[in-house]
Amino acid sequence: MKKSIAVYPGSFDPITLGHLDIIERGLEIFDRLIVAVARNTGKTPLFTMEERLDLARRALGTNPRLEVDTFDGLLVDYIRSRGAHVILRGLRAVSDFEYEFQVAQTNHQLDRGIETLFLMTSIPYAFLSSSVVKEVASHHGPVDSFVPPVVKKALEEKFAPENIPPKEARHDP
Repeated sequence: MKKSIAVYPGSFDPITLGHLDIIERGLEIFDRLIVAVARNTGKTPLFTMEERLDLARRALGTNPRLEVDTFDGLLVDYIRSRGAHVILRGLRAVSDFEYEFQVAQTNHQLDRGIETLFLMTSIPYAFLSSSVVKEVASHHGPVDSFVPPVVKKALEEKFAPENIPPKEARHDP
């Protein structure tokens, strides 16, 4: 019997409760789910690749049907290499749809055997993004309702006063 495998790609910088919501719901649909942390060269991440992988693995715990991996290059190539046929994506709001639609159509054009499945984010996480979490954490705001405890601790460490370079050493305009 053929097992259904989906890939949930993203930068996960950092992984949030919204991501965990999509992952948990994805596991209800698929036999296996691969959380694929992208080496996105177009972004400057707060956390290193190793930190993002570690935080995701620690936040997700152990589940034999769930794997955290990394990839670079074309997503469709990675998906083929893993024997998957579905890309799992979360949609928060209408504003996400246009971008996600373009990406899904491009991926389908590159490989017609790969489909994208969109799950609407659960209401409590509809506004939540990693960027919002980083912004709140950078001002030492509460992030308890946005991220798992392991990520909260990592954010506190990243934004601890002793870890922030003096203004004159930063490249802020």
